[in-house]
Amino acid sequence: MKQALTLAILNQKGGVGKSTTAVNLAAALGEKGQKVLIVDMDPQGNATSGLGVEKTVDTQSVYEGLLGDVPATELVKKTESELVWIIPSTIGLANAELELVAAVSREQRLKTLLQAIKADYDFIMIDCPPSLGLLTLNSLAAADGLLIPIQCEFYALEGLSKLLDTIKVVKTHLNPTIDIFGVLLTMYDNRTSLAKQVAEEVTDFFREKVFETKIPRSVRMAEAPSYGESILTYSSNSKGAVAYRELAKEVIDRV
Repeated sequence: MKQALTLAILNQKGGVGKSTTAVNLAAALGEKGQKVLIVDMDPQGNATSGLGVEKTVDTQSVYEGLLGDVPATELVKKTESELVWIIPSTIGLANAELELVAAVSREQRLKTLLQAIKADYDFIMIDCPPSLGLLTLNSLAAADGLLIPIQCEFYALEGLSKLLDTIKVVKTHLNPTIDIFGVLLTMYDNRTSLAKQVAEEVTDFFREKVFETKIPRSVRMAEAPSYGESILTYSSNSKGAVAYRELAKEVIDRV
């Protein structure tokens, strides 16, 4: 039975475009007929609100799934984007780090949760929090590969050595088959020499792992989440929408 390719979207730096990529890449893959599930593992819940899914005190989220209280099938919600579903996050997820500290197989909770539904999708995208704590370890234990967004700005490569060290530890102790699926350059402005310099440095370091597609800086893309839409529906012909469609092609070609 075919299982979904599970990608953890990860960088412990905040503001690099993780949630933006989760939402818009999922929407672009959905446009191409791929069934996609987003798992929002960030207590801030940006992917959840960015897809127009309400977060209330009664919302059942990935938090209840990690605690083993609710099966994945009951947590999945349909979004406005075609062929895109989400297991939402709420602020309560912040408590999971503490509540799971003494739990059995605490790093494997997400993997166990998703096992029952992996055959229902073509892709599962895990939007990781900007930290390397227990929620991120769960995401890495559950993933087949990593998609690392890197913004084309000063300090872009800062902290990457720590991230790569974490990946090594995860490979050794939790998930021996995980590897970097792709590195994505975000917030790219081809008018600046800094962006080009960062792109060169990242490509020198990660080589063929770097996607050809670069995600541009875009006011439209920044506006879209406040309307609960992906850039593909909010501004279908914008530079950002075109870029994420190109990225979706690359992702499908790499599978």
